[in-house]
Amino acid sequence: MSAAGVRTSAAALFTALLLALTAACTGGDGTSPTPRGSSPPGGRAAVLAVKIDNVAPARPHTGLERADIVYVEQVEAGLSRILAVYSSALPPVIGPVRSARETDLELLRQFDRPTLAFSGAQSRLLPVIDRAPLDPVPPSKAPGAYFRGPDRPAPHNLYLRPQRIPFEASGANAVEELGLRVGAPPSGGEREGSRTVRYPSASVTFTWSAERERWLVSLDGSPARTTEGDRLGAGTVVVQDVTVRPSDFRDRSGNTSPFTETVGSGDAVVLRDGRAYEARWTRSATDADTAYTTPDGQRVDLAEGSLWILYAPRGGA
Repeated sequence: MSAAGVRTSAAALFTALLLALTAACTGGDGTSPTPRGSSPPGGRAAVLAVKIDNVAPARPHTGLERADIVYVEQVEAGLSRILAVYSSALPPVIGPVRSARETDLELLRQFDRPTLAFSGAQSRLLPVIDRAPLDPVPPSKAPGAYFRGPDRPAPHNLYLRPQRIPFEASGANAVEELGLRVGAPPSGGEREGSRTVRYPSASVTFTWSAERERWLVSLDGSPARTTEGDRLGAGTVVVQDVTVRPSDFRDRSGNTSPFTETVGSGDAVVLRDGRAYEARWTRSATDADTAYTTPDGQRVDLAEGSLWILYAPRGGA
């Protein structure tokens, strides 16, 4: 068999393995047996955040469609990376998993001691992660929970089996932990067929589908799909204008890692139900939630479905 044939067979085998894992760990129809909407003990949602690769060799993503919240942030070389947050349900496999950044630590302070799954981090950042109010679970702490897939080269082939880490989905949607809720749209807004958020070397586009009642996601100009081939979609999209500045950390190549300031205030655009709403975001401190309001101060509620929050460099969206 040729080398190309071997690679094709390996990719097909890996896809079949993921599908089998999904069927075995769910009800057979791709849904989780964890009930949605139930309240966890004490009224607090247990949250799992997973740092996910977002370059072309890492796609299609696995398990991203089951995330309650998907954050997109800028990393080195102007690329983007994803932080997916799970609480209502867990897919059997999530990935590809990549390394954490300083931005993640400030972002995750909005949650009550979340679990963070990541492949590693810059050596100077690791003790900062250990001191943060979260439960870090890299491969060194849960080697049996991670595996390398055969369908793509490292480092784009590390996957997490979340059932093998010390975390249990609460059944409550992670948006509730942020003080957000599903509800009616605000008044006004403008019809919006498509919106693109641009980073120096990446882009994310959302196109409204009235038939599917969600925003279909494209990454770097190509339709974003799940491992099973379905389109990724969002019920609500928030484009949040933020300051992105250099951090004190560098990647392995010596590039300075950007830091996204998620505490403060600024403009935002909320996309839901095929319309765009001008909004403001405010977050007074690292341990405070982010509030999204209309220009007249009314809270902005969400549509049903996953929430995507994109941290757009000021002037770059």
